[in-house]
Amino acid sequence: MKSYSSTSILGAILLLFAAPLYAQDVTNTQVFSLEEMWKIAEMNNRQLKLSDLNLQASKLEVLEAKDRLLPELSIGGDLKANSKFLIYDNGLFSSPQDVPVKGYGYGVGYSLNFTLFNGGKDKRNIRMRQEEETRSQYEVDMQKHSVKYSIADAYLGLYKLLNFRDFIAAEIAAEKKQLLLIESLHKNGIVLKSDVLRTSVKLSQLELNLSDIEKRIDITKQRLNVLMGRDNGEQFNITYRSGFGTDTNMGEDYADYVDIALNQSPEYKIVTSDLRLSEMNIRQIKAALLPKVSLYSNYNYTYPQISFYPYSNDLWGFGQTGVKVQFSIDNLFKSKHSIARAQVVNDQAKEKANIKRDAIFIQVKEAFLQQQQALESVATAEKNITKTAESVRVIRNSYLNQESLLTDLLEAENALLEAKFNLTTAQTNLELSHIRLLAIVGIL
Repeated sequence: MKSYSSTSILGAILLLFAAPLYAQDVTNTQVFSLEEMWKIAEMNNRQLKLSDLNLQASKLEVLEAKDRLLPELSIGGDLKANSKFLIYDNGLFSSPQDVPVKGYGYGVGYSLNFTLFNGGKDKRNIRMRQEEETRSQYEVDMQKHSVKYSIADAYLGLYKLLNFRDFIAAEIAAEKKQLLLIESLHKNGIVLKSDVLRTSVKLSQLELNLSDIEKRIDITKQRLNVLMGRDNGEQFNITYRSGFGTDTNMGEDYADYVDIALNQSPEYKIVTSDLRLSEMNIRQIKAALLPKVSLYSNYNYTYPQISFYPYSNDLWGFGQTGVKVQFSIDNLFKSKHSIARAQVVNDQAKEKANIKRDAIFIQVKEAFLQQQQALESVATAEKNITKTAESVRVIRNSYLNQESLLTDLLEAENALLEAKFNLTTAQTNLELSHIRLLAIVGIL
């Protein structure tokens, strides 16, 4: 009796600790809205991190281009061993004159070069790097829209699956009660054994569907964790019972969305940026036809002095400062093909911009019509819910009164469950089509 009492007390203690621990685990499971997932992804998504690194590299390239405007300044020195200084004043095959110089030498000095004019190539190079930085920013924005749309797609898929799970779970609970009722009616000889079997088969199929949905929920949650940059196994929930948390203001018409897209779409901005870069590249190549003017200065101390006559074993200092002009004659004919190729690239960029403009018109039109279709589907699904729910009520009553067959009731119940699925699917399609439209026009 004493052993049994100790076991009971231990079990009670474990239960007291287990309940708070389970409650704490449930409480600690994070619940995310779609907007919260977007915020987490902006900080942790790997694709967005890579895009940010590319943007940082573009900014550094701008600074590198500006550094090239600074003058070139260098200092240097050397230490050397000198051979005999022989002068063949009567020809190579005559006896040379041996000029006495030191057996070693050294030098130290500086060199300065500052470009005054080179056709604007350096400054234009800065503008080109700045344009590339702007293009990288457009790519970051486009990647953000892509990631946000992918998260929305997975989030709404999870929303739909969770609702499906609740619908099927509720249907299983109701079908179990109905099975008990039919079994009772069968015992009383009111219905046939086949009715019990049909109901059992339907219940088994519902449980199988529920198991499949649970697996799909786990896969979708893992996908969302990856998109948010979290560990695969981290648990979370979403607020699917309270509807959507995003703004679905759909008052704009097609023309408004097109105007927004032509001003905000990152994809369109990228092709227009490529067009500007190609135009600047043409001017950059043509600048090679212009002279280059630079200021230079150098000064060196050398020992011994063996560069000019009379020679000396003393330390010697000499420097020059002046303006140098260079003009590359070969570029007059070498640059023709380069300019022609750059012009072709510019023409290609123009065509790509026009192609992207036409594609945006089509994409916006398609997304806009999909949104309108989704609105109509929601309205139709809501009407079907009302009709099928009333049909189930009427057929269930007539079945209990032996005025209809069980197959009619099961078909009506399946139709109601399908109507619930269709309504949830239509609602998620409406939300996703609106998000897709916002992503296309560049304001997601």
